[in-house]
Amino acid sequence: MPGVDTLDGLLKAVAEFRTDDYELRAEQGALDRARRSIEESGLLLLGEVHGVRENPLIIGALMRALGLTHLALEWPGDLKHQLDVYLSEGTGLDHPLWWLGDGRVTAGHLAMLKAIPGLSITLFDGGMFTGDWSQRDALMAERVLTAHLEPALVVAGHAHALTSPTELGLPMGACLASARPSLESVRIDYGTGGYYAIEPRQTRGYSAPDGLRVVDGELVVGLPVFHEATVPHLPVELLRERLGL
Repeated sequence: MPGVDTLDGLLKAVAEFRTDDYELRAEQGALDRARRSIEESGLLLLGEVHGVRENPLIIGALMRALGLTHLALEWPGDLKHQLDVYLSEGTGLDHPLWWLGDGRVTAGHLAMLKAIPGLSITLFDGGMFTGDWSQRDALMAERVLTAHLEPALVVAGHAHALTSPTELGLPMGACLASARPSLESVRIDYGTGGYYAIEPRQTRGYSAPDGLRVVDGELVVGLPVFHEATVPHLPVELLRERLGL
């Protein structure tokens, strides 16, 4: 589905999203490793490609499988009050930061967050990107650690959830793993499908079989076929005006 640019359109997509539309198959060894990460480090990382319809379904399924009620998301921290209002009253979605269109926020996420009883949420993105990738990731890791939200699932874009240095710099996951050596990261392994990140996109490839498993020593959730999410997205000019930029 495409991006939506009206509040009515977003609320309709949220209402139509089925949060029971996914069953996580899990190898026992993979589930044991995920649980051990939670028990020993207090956290489990999940790396995603933004803008995929199935992402929030995987988040919800992992939290149920691991008995978690604490969730940390790579969303702007300035949205926390609006998110609380949305979860309690169903309003609060008019803030311009909901409408960036980068795929982090989707109708499915908003539906899923309402479907998990007793959920506690931390938003750890500090705001606009400064150009220093490693600095942003270090700050995100610091926000996760100082929130004391353990035990929790921490969800971020795939590049941020890696636990070793990359060509981009030092990811949030590596910063967290330095502080919590037992931390594990789960990668959603996408096959063929569509996603929405500023615009509709397509990719074709192969993934691990469906479900949580260990592949080449790495924890992955195989997702052979995936679909474009419904993403709130306003034009750049309108966003700048509403953000006062």
